[in-house]
Amino acid sequence: MGVTHDLTAKNNDQSIDQTVRALREETRGLIFSNLVDFDMLYGHRRDTEGYARALEHFDSRLPEIEDAMGASDIFIITADHGNDPTFRGTDHTREYAPLMVFGKSARAGVDLGIRQSLSDIGQTIADNFGLKLTAGDSFLKAVMNDK
Repeated sequence: MGVTHDLTAKNNDQSIDQTVRALREETRGLIFSNLVDFDMLYGHRRDTEGYARALEHFDSRLPEIEDAMGASDIFIITADHGNDPTFRGTDHTREYAPLMVFGKSARAGVDLGIRQSLSDIGQTIADNFGLKLTAGDSFLKAVMNDK
């Protein structure tokens, strides 16, 4: 199948706009949004104030995203690596990456534990579409009421 739509964005705010736009189109599929400013502008540059402002701004936009979601949509927030903006240097840091999941049909307060690999997210996405990958443990049934 491959990528069917590429909605270009140059920063976090535009990425959020494009995510909301894609959600409102009511198509079936995966929407992948990369909020690159967290990494490139604030994390690697160790800009704690900018990072905090970006987090607050993203938090203020979450209701807009949630409102645009369909009843069976699942929203997964994560990062590809740790990047503590208070740590010295510009390299990746060693803390765990966040994993937050929500949706209108999702169970609240589910503890997903400490995941050892991003492949668990891949397996969860595959599971959502009735597919199976060779690696990872799906947490879809743990978080979704209708799965």
